Amino acid sequence: MSDKIVKFNVAKPGGRLDHILVRYMPSFSRSRLQHLIRDGMVTVNGKVETKTGYRLEGGEAVMLILQPPKPTALKPEPIPLQIIFENKDILIVNKAAGMVVHPSAGHDSGTLVQAALAYIPDLQGVGGELRPGVIHRLDKDTSGLILLAKRDSALREIQEQFKQRQVHKVYIALTDGQPPTPTGRIEASIGRDPRNRKRMAVVPEGKGREAITIYRTLENFREHTLLEVKMKTGRTHQIRVHMAFLGSPIAGDRIYGRRRKVTIPLKHHFLHAARITLRLPGEEEPRTFEATLPEDLNRVLEWLRGDLTTLNE
Repeated sequence: MSDKIVKFNVAKPGGRLDHILVRYMPSFSRSRLQHLIRDGMVTVNGKVETKTGYRLEGGEAVMLILQPPKPTALKPEPIPLQIIFENKDILIVNKAAGMVVHPSAGHDSGTLVQAALAYIPDLQGVGGELRPGVIHRLDKDTSGLILLAKRDSALREIQEQFKQRQVHKVYIALTDGQPPTPTGRIEASIGRDPRNRKRMAVVPEGKGREAITIYRTLENFREHTLLEVKMKTGRTHQIRVHMAFLGSPIAGDRIYGRRRKVTIPLKHHFLHAARITLRLPGEEEPRTFEATLPEDLNRVLEWLRGDLTTLNE
C-alpha cells in the first residue's frame, strides 16, 4: 500500500496544529495525529513542522502524509474472551482476574490486547502499536468490564467522555475490616509513593493528582465489608490506595493490603468492575452494561455468609 496524502487550507482563526488536525481529521485520535506531527509527516506551507503546539493563524496550506499501518510486533493469541457487547465501534469484554490488559515488562504474552487481535485483526491499526484499541485499563488482578475501540474515531470519542467524567463505573469490592463510616466520599490526592516508586500513595495536595472515590456498604461481615464503589477520577490503583488509606484495604491485595493477618485464601484481590455507563458513538442516550461477579468471588461471599464450610467445596 502506498502513502495517502491529505491536503487542506486552514480556516481562520487557526489554532494549535494538533487541534487543527483533529478538526480536519475527526476519524483519527489526537494522540495518533500528534505522533504524525513529531514523526515529520506534516508540512505547513511546504515546510515540515514537528511541534504539536505550533500556532496557525489561518490560511496556511497543510499537508499530512498517512503511511499504511505497520505490522504490529504483537502476536495475536486465540485466547477466549467473554464478550458483553460488540458493534462496529467498540468491544466490551468481561476481563478475567490475572489477565494483563496490554504487553509490558514481564508480560509479553497472554494479554487482553493479544486476545483481541486474534478476534479482530484490524485492531492493530487503532490508537497505537503497543496498545491497539485500549481506551482504559484495569489492574491485572481486577476483573470486570473493559472497553476496546475498533476504530480511531470511537477511541477518541470515548476517551473524551472519560476526560469529561461522563463515563460512570461501578465496582464491587470486599475490604478487610470496615471503613470508618457505612458510606463515604474520599478526596485525597494520589501520586507515586516516595518510598517505593513502583507503588502509588495518598500524597499532600499539590504533590499528586486529584482523586475522588465514593463508596457505600452493601453487606457487613465479622471481619470484612462488601462495598459498592464509584470513582469520580481515574487514577492508577485509585480504589486500592484510597481504601488502604482509610484502614480498610481491599481483601487479598498483596501490594496495599494487610500482610500479617490473612483470613481469606484469595488468589487475587477482591475488586470487580461490575457496571459501566457511557454514550456509544452515534447514539444520544447513555447505555449501561453489567458483568456479574466471577464464580471465585461469589464463593468467597457464600463462605463468609456461612453457606459453605470451605472454599474448596
